Amino acid sequence: MNPILRHRLVLCAALFAVLAVLALSGCGRTDGLGAGEAAPSVSVQPRPASVWPAWVSKSAKVPGAEAATRQPPPQALKGLPKVGSGGLASMDVRAILRADPRTKPLADREMIDRPGQAGLRPPMFTDLTGDKKPELLVAADTESGRNVLVVYTERGGKVYPILFTSGRSLSVETIGPDLLVRTPCADGGEQAVRFHWDGTRMSTLSDVKNYKPSRPPTPSDSPGGH
Repeated sequence: MNPILRHRLVLCAALFAVLAVLALSGCGRTDGLGAGEAAPSVSVQPRPASVWPAWVSKSAKVPGAEAATRQPPPQALKGLPKVGSGGLASMDVRAILRADPRTKPLADREMIDRPGQAGLRPPMFTDLTGDKKPELLVAADTESGRNVLVVYTERGGKVYPILFTSGRSLSVETIGPDLLVRTPCADGGEQAVRFHWDGTRMSTLSDVKNYKPSRPPTPSDSPGGH
């Protein structure tokens, strides 16, 4: 037999044997299990395991809640009449501010209806605690450009301060039952703090700073630019 023909026949036979082995073993299959193959057992996904268990917090219900629990709970304001069936909306806002030592200096400021003035913004009411009774939100704008935001709730006929925060050019929004307080930063960015009712007070749920995107370089920024 011609040596070249014999060599080709040997190669064909070897290739046929390899293909036969692959077909029998199921290698290269992409359509699931081969005939007679048992399904693989389902493995249990690993669970997180603490490296330093003593350093794991077990008391915080939401981010920021653990820090809040280290503070004493809010105390009812003194010297106020009992809150009636009309809720906080029926109360004298200035009387509430005078009863709160932190806001007493702001109580007698004029009411304002637009930015750029110093005084008290119109009081707002919204349910932040989920008890179907709206909380009282009061904001004061000062001559220095700083703003103060305070939130009060009512329990058992008494008024409790549950949030006090301040900053410049405060912008206050609601996200469901949460409050989002935005303030501009000196570098052109913005800080957004989200407050959530933790059963005692409005505690910090998140504190995010968005930085202003850097300006792309221009030819005038180069040493030889004009």
